[in-house]
Amino acid sequence: MTSENGAAEAVNEVRLVGRISQPPSERILPSGDSLWTFRLVVPRPEPSRGGRVGVDALECAVWGGRARRTVRSWRAGDVVQVVGAVRRRFFRGAAGPVSRVEVEVAEARLIRRARPA
Repeated sequence: MTSENGAAEAVNEVRLVGRISQPPSERILPSGDSLWTFRLVVPRPEPSRGGRVGVDALECAVWGGRARRTVRSWRAGDVVQVVGAVRRRFFRGAAGPVSRVEVEVAEARLIRRARPA
């Protein structure tokens, strides 16, 4: 994308469709903020060199709003769509400073419920 003056415009937006690997979980941070997290498994569109179809397992975080209410009801195996941005978070772990790359979810919707076991 380019702006009116012809310069490249920065964009950080992702749309993912995949399967929830385990139920989303809520974490209460030391600050008191609530964070919902889940892992989204997204198939790769092309087989790898060995002929196997690969997947990417992506960590997702939901900080608030309507998306948080939606994510709370998801179950393992549900197929969902999320829209958000790639973020790199820094925090202090037991061994010192740690960083994590994740998708910060702004919009979320259920596409198909998992079949009951």
